[in-house]
Amino acid sequence: MLKLREVLCGRGRTSRRDGGYSTETVLVIALLAVLAIGAVTIISQAVLSKAESIALD
Repeated sequence: MLKLREVLCGRGRTSRRDGGYSTETVLVIALLAVLAIGAVTIISQAVLSKAESIALD
């Protein structure tokens, strides 16, 4: 029983310490996703404007 209690108490402490790291990781990934979407938008607008300026005459 003592060994079981040590294992259960140890897991509780570990999960509390990692909770902030998980939240931070999610926020960093979300920020990177927003930046990637912004970069794709800017690049696609530049490519489309360049393609529209090509004369097909």
